Amino acid sequence: MRPLEKPVAGVPASDLERILELCEPIWARLRGRRLLITGGTGFFGTWLLETIAAANAALDLGLKASIVSRDPSAYRARFVHLGHDPAFTWIAGSAADFPCPNMDHDFLLHLATVTSARTGQTDSRLMLSAKLEGIRHVIDVARRSGIRRALVTSSGAIYGPQPPQLATIPETYAGAPDPTKPESAYGTGKRMVEQFCAVNDDIDIVIARCFAFLGPHLPLDGRFAAGNFIRDALAGEPITIHGDGTGIRSYLYVGDLIVWLLNLLISVPGRTAYNVGSDEPISIYDLAQRVSALTGQTEIRILKAPGRAPLESYVPCIDRVRKLTGLNVFTSLDRSLEKTLDWYSETTSSVR
Repeated sequence: MRPLEKPVAGVPASDLERILELCEPIWARLRGRRLLITGGTGFFGTWLLETIAAANAALDLGLKASIVSRDPSAYRARFVHLGHDPAFTWIAGSAADFPCPNMDHDFLLHLATVTSARTGQTDSRLMLSAKLEGIRHVIDVARRSGIRRALVTSSGAIYGPQPPQLATIPETYAGAPDPTKPESAYGTGKRMVEQFCAVNDDIDIVIARCFAFLGPHLPLDGRFAAGNFIRDALAGEPITIHGDGTGIRSYLYVGDLIVWLLNLLISVPGRTAYNVGSDEPISIYDLAQRVSALTGQTEIRILKAPGRAPLESYVPCIDRVRKLTGLNVFTSLDRSLEKTLDWYSETTSSVR
């Protein structure tokens, strides 16, 4: 493997080199192949594109990708190095209506989702219909493009509330969101996507049930507690917990996530769901404390008093992935926070 000649803008070169190393067993399977990627300009997608560009540069892979985006021009203007990479073909449209490419592809990565990063800004009715229309169209295009192997990202939200007796949620847990509650629309929509994948037996589809993540490009203004805490601390404002701080979460570094997704695409049995995330639990309050310790922003504001409801958890069991692939959590929570904070601190400083 040739070392990267220079850092790839947007993602730390050390992260890309680590991803290339951890994915070494699968690069031969991707040499000269073409991917169809929806959601390629989001949080996950940006890291995936950076990884493809780095792998092509270091390994002469000749890996190409067709990337579906609602606004390719805006993204290419922001990420110039990716926008002008000859390995990438850009397709304007949503998951539900993008035109079928005029060339065959080998693999599909359906990373697109219909939800706003900002709490309460996505119409639940639109979300449900768009998810179903999107997966129907994506699978149809994949079929017409010659694709026989795909990875579709789902969510841990498909399980509904995690029972108090379960420290982590296994893929075999049969719980579900309450369909009578509007706030269940996201998890219910993801269940619909998984069901549609299950009834299409001509494409070997792997389901990646994604939980919570940290890393550069993480949205800092929306549904994600970790991102909100980082935003507050870097702005010199009190770190604000909108709940009571007792909820339990876990966070996988996005560099680890990319290693997991590529390995799941290539090397595990299809027609199966796999949890993707860290199984290292942490309370929301303890997470705020760690961000406080790393940034020096000492004030933590908790907006709700603790209630009597059962402790709310959102932590996956990842034994299935460990046993089948040998993958693990490669980056600790503390290091994930440090790397995310460092990246945002440097990015903020560079634009002042």
